[in-house]
Amino acid sequence: MASSHGTPPVFNNKVVAWIDHRLPIFSYIEKEYHTFPTPRNFNYFWNFGAIATVMLVLMIATGIVLATNYTPHVLMAFDSVERIDRDVPQGWLIRDLHMNGASFFFIAVYIHIFRGMYYGSYKAPRELLWILGVVIFLLMMATAFMGYVLPWGQMSFWGATVITNLFSAIPIVGESIVTWLWGGFAVDNPTLNRFFALHYLLPFIIVGVVALHVVALHVHGSNNPTGIDPKGPQDTVPFHPYYTMKDGFGVMVFLIVYAGFVFFAPDYLGHPDNYIPADPLVTPAHIVPEWYFLPFYAILRAIPDKLGGVLAMFGAIAVLFILPWLDTSRVRSCTFRPIYKWFMMFLVVDVIVLGICGSKPPEGFWVPLSQLATLYYFAHFLVVLPILGKIERPLPLPPSIADSVLKKKAV
Repeated sequence: MASSHGTPPVFNNKVVAWIDHRLPIFSYIEKEYHTFPTPRNFNYFWNFGAIATVMLVLMIATGIVLATNYTPHVLMAFDSVERIDRDVPQGWLIRDLHMNGASFFFIAVYIHIFRGMYYGSYKAPRELLWILGVVIFLLMMATAFMGYVLPWGQMSFWGATVITNLFSAIPIVGESIVTWLWGGFAVDNPTLNRFFALHYLLPFIIVGVVALHVVALHVHGSNNPTGIDPKGPQDTVPFHPYYTMKDGFGVMVFLIVYAGFVFFAPDYLGHPDNYIPADPLVTPAHIVPEWYFLPFYAILRAIPDKLGGVLAMFGAIAVLFILPWLDTSRVRSCTFRPIYKWFMMFLVVDVIVLGICGSKPPEGFWVPLSQLATLYYFAHFLVVLPILGKIERPLPLPPSIADSVLKKKAV
């Protein structure tokens, strides 16, 4: 499904036609977001790409407003955040939108990743599309971590201290990397300044990678629940109005849930210790990152060796880059893979268990459980995927997307 299709559009508006003749931006929009042929069998899991885009725009807009009122100095950062909440007109709303927006952005992206894995959207010819998505995920994690440091509460300070100290496990250059990250010999004002600068910059880099992600998507078109490519016009519908309306509905439902947290439980997804000013002399009883980092934090702590834990944590993300080559099945979608479908569900449960382990103190029952969950996480990608793809017998694929849709309607 190539993006070059149809005849050039004709615009009745003379101003639009004049601009488009010199800068064909309207032709591009018409071709890629109006008449673009899209598989006709998308389900609501396909809404989460649009939802993530809306959340990214909202995070940038609220972040710019917050940046105009924030003071990146260790003596004033905490008070400037309190001033935003209490004294800046509608500042509480902007901050709660931004603070909860990070969590809901990750919710949308995690569901988007799960959908891509379940329906095999990483398989050829969409490998680069998947890799760009993982790059976006990494940039999101870096941006969120730096943003969590900015309020300069207890969890901000100690979270920054613990996470940046992990780089000291790298042989030879580790200590130098930590000193460079800190801008000195401890987490202090230079650290806060550079984290603020990077937190402001990275979202715009994310926008650039998202643009590449969309371009790569429109080269071969979207995957779909059957995992088979469209074989003709009967398998597709124009993107507008069918999926603009469906995406719009999904976005509205998602924003209603998001607004529920913003207005009725704005602090539910945060940590109460972060409403205490940072104190280098008082260590919190239990240092935990934000919930969306907890599975990786559990993997880090599951390995008793510091360097091994760091390698395992980064390896948990790195393995996603090579996922297209680990899956040896000739079938994309789990819909037609009766055995692997259950392994995918078990992976979701495993990641949730890792998140729970990451939120608990590293003692007692939680240590062996996190080690067992970490073992399965890597076994899923490095053992289950390559072996099961060769021995599993997939169900028969439908002859076309249209045939599968019409068969469902008949049932």
